[in-house]
Amino acid sequence: MKVSATIYRYLFFLLLMTIGPVVLTATGDTFLLIPKFWLLFGFISALTLMTIILILVVQQINRDLYAQAFLAATTVKILVCLFFVLFFLRKTPVNRHVFALDFCYVYFLNTAFEVYGLLRNLRNQNLR
Repeated sequence: MKVSATIYRYLFFLLLMTIGPVVLTATGDTFLLIPKFWLLFGFISALTLMTIILILVVQQINRDLYAQAFLAATTVKILVCLFFVLFFLRKTPVNRHVFALDFCYVYFLNTAFEVYGLLRNLRNQNLR
């Protein structure tokens, strides 16, 4: 799979992900968003983009290390996200339930895209 095609798919996915929060902001229902939601969204999205690029570069270099690179990158991503949550919650007073909802929305949808990319790449490898 070409790196640029996956990046374009991810950027399109991000565009679709922003529809919900933008609609909430436009309609005035911001009680479902934490005050610095876009910081959270940008950080996790940038981290996911770096993870996807790293995994695809490793795949192009050595296909045998693809699964290990995916697992390592995903492990590092979750650890970095947990540290981000720790610092974010210590510095920003937010409603913890709304934060949990927003974090799960952003993190799990980004992780779902990573898994989708993994399954797509593994299926392409089996066809060859």
